[in-house]
Amino acid sequence: MREKKGQNLIELHCHLDGAITPKIAKQLAKLQGIALPTEEDEELKKYLMVSPACQDLNEFLSCFAFPGSLLMTREGIREAVRLILKDMELDGVIYAEFRFAPQLHVNTLYESKQEATQPAELHKITSQEEAVQAALEGLAEAKIKCNLLLCLMRGADEEKNRETIEVCKKYLVEDGGVVGLDLAGAEGLFPTRNYREEFELAASYGIPFTIHAGEADGAESIREALSFGARRIGHGVRLYEDQELLKEVIERKIPLEMCPTSNRMTRAVVDMGQYPFMDYLRNGVKVTLNTDDPGIEGTTLGKEYEYMEAEFGLTKDEERQILLHAVDAAFTTTRVKEQLKSRILKNEL
Repeated sequence: MREKKGQNLIELHCHLDGAITPKIAKQLAKLQGIALPTEEDEELKKYLMVSPACQDLNEFLSCFAFPGSLLMTREGIREAVRLILKDMELDGVIYAEFRFAPQLHVNTLYESKQEATQPAELHKITSQEEAVQAALEGLAEAKIKCNLLLCLMRGADEEKNRETIEVCKKYLVEDGGVVGLDLAGAEGLFPTRNYREEFELAASYGIPFTIHAGEADGAESIREALSFGARRIGHGVRLYEDQELLKEVIERKIPLEMCPTSNRMTRAVVDMGQYPFMDYLRNGVKVTLNTDDPGIEGTTLGKEYEYMEAEFGLTKDEERQILLHAVDAAFTTTRVKEQLKSRILKNEL
């Protein structure tokens, strides 16, 4: 078992609505006067966590409705960000990037079916900008450094995705807030190639972005994302399907945000014995290790490292290499990266 004290971990790929644990769900429900289906942690997990029998990414994505229903007010989002970052701090994370789709927290898209008597002073989210402001308020209360990525959604109304881009442009900073964009959702149903215009607009605004690709769809999805100008690739597990593209990713030093537990649960990899993470790492791909949806999966970043150690023989030197990859890949300033590298290199992993 890893000793958590003194860890210096970097989390680049974590979804806000996928990070709600039973403990956090209870606190958010109490704050907002929302009646939970149960107060028992083990029973509550059934509503928050994916079933071990999950068949694919589409089924996995259905798990977001319940935690999303707790994130429909300014207070709910702010407190969720604060609480999740507090848990990350206890796990040894020193820098994190949260991603969320502000369009999913507007009006009643995620409205809970449970009876709720919400306190009158709560502020229901009525715009994407309000959702972003709430998340920024949560960041301001955190002890560890964190930045935000705003997600465009596959299958969403084009107007909503463009609004997300405009909100990102308005709030974009180099560090300490909104630092970029992402594209998330059902990759197999809504191909990456359909979103070229949106990312051409983002690129014209100078907005950095990562894109979920090569998870539920093949290597061509990664190729498309890179052609748009993606600086990182979310997951990228199926990169091995195109050896020429693999060489390009290595040459261009494109980071992959890999998430082993998520990839196992979504069946992005049918046989984890063939999980390509270590091959990528040892052949020069800038892989990073992340959780994706720690609440839904019942994991933490520390547990992801433990898993890779136990199942794939990940060494301490390789862990340090992965963490340095993550620092280089982070959407933050050179000064912050230098500070993070210093902490990692001084740390005894």
